[in-house]
Amino acid sequence: MVDRLVNSEANARRINNVEQCFGSSGQPLGIPGRVLVGEGVLTKMCRKKPKPRQFFLFNDALVYGNIIIHKKKYNKQHILPLEEVKLENVEDEGGLRNGWKLKSPSKSFVVFAATATEKKEWMAHIRKCVNDLLAKRGIRQSTTNDSPVWVPDSEAKTCMHCRKSEFSLVNRRHHCRHCGRVVCNACSSKRWLLPQQSSKPIRVCLTCYHKLSGEAADSNVSRTYAVIATGENRNSSGEDSSDDDDDQGRDGLPPAGQSGGLDIHDAHFQSYN
Repeated sequence: MVDRLVNSEANARRINNVEQCFGSSGQPLGIPGRVLVGEGVLTKMCRKKPKPRQFFLFNDALVYGNIIIHKKKYNKQHILPLEEVKLENVEDEGGLRNGWKLKSPSKSFVVFAATATEKKEWMAHIRKCVNDLLAKRGIRQSTTNDSPVWVPDSEAKTCMHCRKSEFSLVNRRHHCRHCGRVVCNACSSKRWLLPQQSSKPIRVCLTCYHKLSGEAADSNVSRTYAVIATGENRNSSGEDSSDDDDDQGRDGLPPAGQSGGLDIHDAHFQSYN
């Protein structure tokens, strides 16, 4: 079915509509051979709390963004190449149900569907698209460079490295980009180059720094690289903010008057194939 949609007018129209919803802030999505397989709203676990996000599943990529006006306007577009995406089930716990991990080298996080049926549909469609894409390109996935799923801020009252430092307005929380744990400033004062996540050295905890340093030494990595990796630049382009914790409003909802009529009935997975 996907193959029949490749050059269809309906598919081109859907993709163009998604581009228009993101506006000039988004990247062009209408590339040859791309098909919009489905879309829907999922709840993404952000560093501070769960927030609704609009997701679009293509035959070669998973695209998501913040909801400004449902079905009309989105921002902060993110594109995950499907050849790098892996799924991992998350068991239900408390009010957080129907979830799974989306893991890739550039970004990993947890999402939740509104129902068990929707979760099953999302996971089945993503897995099929990934498997079809890998088979078409004749490649296999690697899990060695997957980025970590960040531990939510609420799960750490004290530093997860030293176990002593308590967080406050002065003593901010930071996330290690290698393990995802919440750590204090002193325990995350080092930087390391993780090319799959950033072109610049980024924050890692002391445990991961020593581990990475040891691995680099064993691999005879040049001293020039080690000097760059240990840089102490503390102004690395806002690296301590999650990709969507600085969005619409402080409560995580669209600005006043722009709710767009988002309703739980709009959140189901809509398949186009």
